[in-house]
Amino acid sequence: MVPRLRFPGFSKEWKSMLFGKAFDFQQTNTFSRNQMNTAKGKVGNIHYGDVLIKYDYVLSDISTVPFVNEDVGLNKYNRNSYLQNGDVVIADTAEDLTAGKALEIQNVNCDILAGLHTMLCRPNEQAAPGYWGYYINSPAYHNSIIPLITGSKVSSISKFNIVKTSVVTTDFAEQQKIADCLSSLDDLIAVEDKKLKALKAHKKSLMQKLFPAEGKTVPEIRFEGYTDAWKQQKLGEVAELSSSKRIHVSDYVPEGIPFYRGSEISAGGVSQNGELFISEELYNEIKEKYGVPIEGDLLITAVGTLGNIWKVDDRRFYYKDGNLIRLSNLKIEADYLIAYFSDGQGKLKILDSAAGSSQKALTMVKLNQVPIFVPSLPEQIAISTFFRNLDELITGQAKKIDALKLHKKGLMQGLFPSIEEVSE
Repeated sequence: MVPRLRFPGFSKEWKSMLFGKAFDFQQTNTFSRNQMNTAKGKVGNIHYGDVLIKYDYVLSDISTVPFVNEDVGLNKYNRNSYLQNGDVVIADTAEDLTAGKALEIQNVNCDILAGLHTMLCRPNEQAAPGYWGYYINSPAYHNSIIPLITGSKVSSISKFNIVKTSVVTTDFAEQQKIADCLSSLDDLIAVEDKKLKALKAHKKSLMQKLFPAEGKTVPEIRFEGYTDAWKQQKLGEVAELSSSKRIHVSDYVPEGIPFYRGSEISAGGVSQNGELFISEELYNEIKEKYGVPIEGDLLITAVGTLGNIWKVDDRRFYYKDGNLIRLSNLKIEADYLIAYFSDGQGKLKILDSAAGSSQKALTMVKLNQVPIFVPSLPEQIAISTFFRNLDELITGQAKKIDALKLHKKGLMQGLFPSIEEVSE
């Protein structure tokens, strides 16, 4: 019983034991909302409550979760329900299949109470810091508890089931190697994620400075050599707005020409909730009679998530009426328009034009009147090129993080023996 990946110098077989033998379960606690304090960042003797009630808390730094007010009579709680370094807190309930995910408590220097919808598991033997947290979140272990998770909208796993699962372990030195390896990778991912957030913040700041602010007619920052005044025009003056022809459910076919809704446009032309198709014959009929989107056109989401824009490429597709509005015959640089409406005052002008009370929607009548500041064509190109290059940096950084996370997933599959493989 050994993992597929192993550090040099380690050759002993790992040992397996029941979860209930490896851990003791300690008391957890429930607090009402009026006993909770949502302030963040306090230091000292802070008592956290409702810790890990959701999966997003499970993987959060412990300092970011809500904590219990000091006046709730904390003396009534057993000291064993306070978290200690090395404890593993498992989410027993979650809003999806993330029930069973865990957080190992490390570097705690204040009193913390385990909260609602968690299992507080205290190791019976000393382990290398981080080892149990990584193991319980690894595919090697988590795959074994997926069949034990119940519920659809809200998933949960019981203590009764989890104590019967098997866990595997090795000597302290090998545990430490594994934990150090995965921890260093987590640190690298955190650094790269910080870079990504910095790039996005940089873009957001520049969006506010490279386009005119409210009440201004020129931007705060301009590229060198451009001094001409910007013109204010209406969107309907620089683009032709139109919608699609009605496609009925009965028109859908198993395969053919892709049919896009708002979700596909928001995702950059990628199907999110199951692909839909119309027949080649229907597409050709619509194309001949009414026209279809062509490369360089823009589509903007008009229902649900409003104002997301996608530039049409050379693919063939059709789109849903009402959900999307097409901008064609542009008299302005398409990428400039995308940049202008992607954030800041431009995006606000689109959102402000939405009609309706409970369910907001964009209409062609309103969008035609949306004001837009337009510089000279060379300056449009300079701005759109700048933001396109910045977007490529952001996309590249996001892909780098995804690759690191995939690498970590592969390591976690290889660094721990799988119980299923052992039993086979």
